[in-house]
Amino acid sequence: MDERFVSNFEEDAFGSEVFGAVDNPVIHRLAANWRRRATVKRDDSALLDLFDPALPDYPEEIVPFADHPVYCQLLPQQRESILTWAMIALNRNTEYSETHVVNPAFGLILRGEFPGLWGEALEVSLMQAMVDEQYHILMHRMASDVTRARRGAQYREKELPLPYVPVTHRQLTDRASERWQRSLLTLAFSTTTELSIGAYLELVAGAEGVQPMNVALSRLHRHDEVCHGSISGELLKVLYPQLTDEQQRFLLDALCQALGAYSANDYRAWEAIMRLVGVEGGAEMLQDCRSAGRTALLRDYSGLHQVLAELDVLDRIDFDWSSVKVSGELPYVL
Repeated sequence: MDERFVSNFEEDAFGSEVFGAVDNPVIHRLAANWRRRATVKRDDSALLDLFDPALPDYPEEIVPFADHPVYCQLLPQQRESILTWAMIALNRNTEYSETHVVNPAFGLILRGEFPGLWGEALEVSLMQAMVDEQYHILMHRMASDVTRARRGAQYREKELPLPYVPVTHRQLTDRASERWQRSLLTLAFSTTTELSIGAYLELVAGAEGVQPMNVALSRLHRHDEVCHGSISGELLKVLYPQLTDEQQRFLLDALCQALGAYSANDYRAWEAIMRLVGVEGGAEMLQDCRSAGRTALLRDYSGLHQVLAELDVLDRIDFDWSSVKVSGELPYVL
């Protein structure tokens, strides 16, 4: 963990006022039923055996240029390669977000960084969530390894740019001058990720005619993230009222920045994929998509929207909610 985040009782980033332990029924319930609900506690050893080389690795319908003439005229093997790269990118994005944003945020809470975020049930639920996240990282890494073994060694993660969300988070924390700002940025990006990643995974988990291994992996990961979203949403509601006005404003701005980063369609990755697959006219095709405003995946941000509504701060978030999906059909609390 970045040494800038290490708790120092002589230099408390949020002041010295002591708040009561979190006594939240949602967190108590999730901590108590982890053994029954968590993917890591299941016997899913056959997951990687589900690979079917005849099926595409990623849903073509959520590719932002799926209906573009350049893409439609590609050879079948080129389109298949693009979809394989897209899934490799999803796996890598997941690994980076869980490693560099989510688990560090949970670690900050466990180290006593935030006022009022402590208590036995909370700490147990966060430890469980960190175990879950490490298992998700392993599952996605193994899925990419299997894909390379079956599709070809050329599908190497290092050929892709670093994922946009953790890179954006790191850039913002590097520019922040105060420790409390860096801590709130990490919490904001983690909360947004935990309340939004499930909708991204759902796009693969609910797809038909797609690689069964990737569908099953996304479904299992999605199941855990509903629980993690519940924890993150409840913690945000506990923390926010205990912050100063300045800290509240900063946190809301950080959530807005995180939402913008997470809802963006990362064209840097698509540009690399066009080069790797050798798509003639690929750059022009991507520019057409940008010009048409295809900048966001059709994820559902109902969870984060609901939390902000319950905090009564939606009017303080400078974000165009019409640019993303808010269906109200994906609750964040189990």
